[in-house]
Amino acid sequence: MTIKEILNVTNGKLLCGDENAELEDFERDSRKITKGITYVAIKGDNFDGNDFYKNAIENGATTCIMSKEPDEKIGNIILVEDTIKAIQQIAAYKRSKYNIPVVAVTGSVGKTSTKDLVASVMSRKYNVLKTEGNLNNNIGLPFTLLRLKDENAVVIEMGMNHLGEISLLTKIAKPTLAVITNIGTAHIGNLGSRENILKAKLEILEGLEGDSVVVNADNDLLGKWAEENNKNYNIITYGINNKRSKYKAQDIQFFAQKSTYKLDGYDITVPVGGEHFVLNSLCGIAVGRYFDIPMGDIINGIQNFELTKKRMEINISKSGATIINDSYNANYDSMKAAIEYLKNLTGKRKIAVLGDMLELGEYSEELHRKVGNCIEGIDILYTVGDLSRYIAENAKISNVIRCKTNEEAILKIKETMSPNDVILIKASNSMKFSEIAEALKE
Repeated sequence: MTIKEILNVTNGKLLCGDENAELEDFERDSRKITKGITYVAIKGDNFDGNDFYKNAIENGATTCIMSKEPDEKIGNIILVEDTIKAIQQIAAYKRSKYNIPVVAVTGSVGKTSTKDLVASVMSRKYNVLKTEGNLNNNIGLPFTLLRLKDENAVVIEMGMNHLGEISLLTKIAKPTLAVITNIGTAHIGNLGSRENILKAKLEILEGLEGDSVVVNADNDLLGKWAEENNKNYNIITYGINNKRSKYKAQDIQFFAQKSTYKLDGYDITVPVGGEHFVLNSLCGIAVGRYFDIPMGDIINGIQNFELTKKRMEINISKSGATIINDSYNANYDSMKAAIEYLKNLTGKRKIAVLGDMLELGEYSEELHRKVGNCIEGIDILYTVGDLSRYIAENAKISNVIRCKTNEEAILKIKETMSPNDVILIKASNSMKFSEIAEALKE
């Protein structure tokens, strides 16, 4: 894109420089700028990116997009009213120039892992651009789309905390296929009910080009929505328990680090344990078949997908114990799924290290107690955090150890760790449980 195009899209003003200059790569962190990258000065709660434009230029930026007039005009300086809005406008404009498949993934649980798996399947036919990590919000999604170059397909993740957020994202990305993994309790403190969470997730349809939607029919609210709206949309369903699902797993077998099942005569192996990853793989199959990818290639994509860090990341400690780092985030549904996975493992001592689930508002105590009700069939439970005391109080096992800090948990776990242990570590990201996972690996 040229600066002139960006000025037209954003209604910006060129303070200095060449309006015919071409811009290709965009970055908001001045420390990551290299030669030729355009710096976007984002104003946050605790910093103002406008203050670092000189650093960006020193690191090689030739163009800066800013919302505040600089004290020195160097290179190409574009002034806009709001840089976040501007980057959204630029991303939407860039997206409009591509006639390619765009798969958008949302849901309460499993967005990132489903996105990773779908992208792996899609990569058997396409050169795929996918969301890095979970950069799925009003800033991360536009920057993802602005990385689009020679790719001929996109798999993008959409997250939200409130109503209206996915509406914005889908109108930027204009997906050609929408995926909704489930409707759970994540962010229920902000939205008030699961029905409102469903409403927020369904905003993904507002920007949908076409009428095709992939949904998990095992989820009660999505299954009901699919039945009620099958005349309005081309709804493609997947599941384990719902008999009406188009893609339904049969003869599932769970193992420590994989699951296997059959589907339409094919043998499928998922290289990560747990029922929720079987569901993710079924979603990958649904998407792959929608784009006419041969089943052999889809199976290969499932077998070779790689998870984003801190999501069911399995490591073996120096002592020989198995550490399952699922510490990126947590809500009731993902906690329950992880605990079920741990319970189904055989031949090992099972230890759960669980922390607070956040953004649950008035539902916090209730949902932590519901997690506690799931705690059975494991050997030891460690909890850290104020809210996790409700998990401890409702746990149906006798060996429960409450800790005040991550450091205390690390010390107590290390005192009793043995090579035959499998240790699940899970909490909301701000609990910093990755510290525990890293310490136990040593």
